[in-house]
Amino acid sequence: MNPSVSELIVHYLERLGIDHVFGMPGAHVLPIYDRLRDASLRTVLVKHEQGAAFMAGGEARVAHRPSACIATSGPGATNLVTGIANAYAERLPVLAITGETSTYIFGRGGLQESSGEGGAIDQGALFASITRYHKRIERTDYLGQALNQATQALLGREPGPVLLSIPYNVQKETVDASALEQVHFPRAEVTRHTAAVTELAALIADAAAPVIVAGYGCIAAGARELVGALSEKFRIPVTSSLKAKGVVAEGSALSLGCLGVTSNGDAYRYLAEHADLLVFLGASFNERTSYLWDTELLARKKIAQVDRDPTQLGRVFQPDVAVCGDIRAVLEDLLAALASRGAAPKKSEGLARHRGALERSTRPDAPENDAFHLIRHFFHLLAQRFPHEALVFDDNIVFAQSYFDVSDRNHYFPNTGISSLGHALPAAIGARCHAKDSPTFAILGDGGFQMCCMEMMTAVNYGIPLNVVVINNGTLSLIRKNQFQLYGERYIDCDFTNPDFGLLARSFGVAHYRVANEAELDAVFADADLVGGINLIEILLDKNAFPRYLAGR
Repeated sequence: MNPSVSELIVHYLERLGIDHVFGMPGAHVLPIYDRLRDASLRTVLVKHEQGAAFMAGGEARVAHRPSACIATSGPGATNLVTGIANAYAERLPVLAITGETSTYIFGRGGLQESSGEGGAIDQGALFASITRYHKRIERTDYLGQALNQATQALLGREPGPVLLSIPYNVQKETVDASALEQVHFPRAEVTRHTAAVTELAALIADAAAPVIVAGYGCIAAGARELVGALSEKFRIPVTSSLKAKGVVAEGSALSLGCLGVTSNGDAYRYLAEHADLLVFLGASFNERTSYLWDTELLARKKIAQVDRDPTQLGRVFQPDVAVCGDIRAVLEDLLAALASRGAAPKKSEGLARHRGALERSTRPDAPENDAFHLIRHFFHLLAQRFPHEALVFDDNIVFAQSYFDVSDRNHYFPNTGISSLGHALPAAIGARCHAKDSPTFAILGDGGFQMCCMEMMTAVNYGIPLNVVVINNGTLSLIRKNQFQLYGERYIDCDFTNPDFGLLARSFGVAHYRVANEAELDAVFADADLVGGINLIEILLDKNAFPRYLAGR
């Protein structure tokens, strides 16, 4: 007996290895939901479709495989847009499935119609620029080809989100079960680049003070230990982009800390003053990492760049050596090439001075940290208590960049992508669905928390352990900072009144901790169930305490 399209779609999700489908049902997608009821997948009912897309993205980031979200047509689909845009910017394999009105009423003003006909919104056009592939499946005869195209976009060399929109009547039609046989599930292929790696090895061997600039590509390639081996064997210091914090253990002797405009600046100074070679490994050198493309960072230096994406090579700067390939494979070959050359460890002159400056800048009595002593102490306790396997999703990236020493066995996920407020909480829920034993933290400002706070009930509904850390200062901090620094203290629409977070937590049925001093914070880490509980931790901060960096806008 031939399956329905809805049943085949569910079998396709299972073949992709998807564990959870995050979403919210609606009339136009109920046939698929009905088939999900008996599937091996677990559905997660969210409070808002944006949360579903963020949850799917969070799971995809941790699992390194596709995740899925589902919504009805019209507002269900449009509510997915921000989360899918974030997945596109982060190159996350998120499959979004939406319903659609029946094809026979296209252009006739059907409820929540998104066909683009007769004045209806065009859902395909809406998602065209934020997906790797999008398709409205109006007939069953090309369903297999459409699923194959979707699979190549999800699992290909440069993955990203996919949207499949399926009209209600098509979902209920039957289809030949062999349609799934048309889907090719690609396997990663590793290409060796011997000549380019030989050039790179020569460049490193000849350099007096090379520095590795590690990006998220190192983590995505599973190359953390190889970056560490290259650094330690040849005494090459490592700095990372914000997304790659923890690619090597921060706080270790060869770590320069995080590179970026919102960091404390120590890594920048070392690169500018000491380095004669920069080896970029999967780092895009974007606005934040490059300090708005400050030419001093690259001046008077040789540059090598390794990236799996050929469009990244030479995009911002012209490298002396460029290697396009899997970072893990390149590093394996590079270590062998350096060993065959008999390359010696570097003297790393100036590194000891840099480490001393870094330790002085982060010690508790440093005067520049007074306003943020609670935030600094929180990250200190977090690193001490959970040195391994913690998942930390962070909307408030400014503080963690300077104060959080991420170990090489932890997982730090800053809110990069399109930097949407309210991302950390739902993304952390999605991640914890996959990593069931990992202590999980979502760090947000109070403004961002109010954009997504109802998703805490999703965690409660499904018993998903989660620690939500809200920095409470009653303002949109970065907006207020910019208005202070750039607009003559002409404040507008940045301050607000918060709810009583204790009462809110009580209504959710979760534990609440209000932290006004370090002793109260110590008590939270000593007494709260931060592994198996659901907690709302509120850290108070003065609204007029601004980070030191100056924004360009």
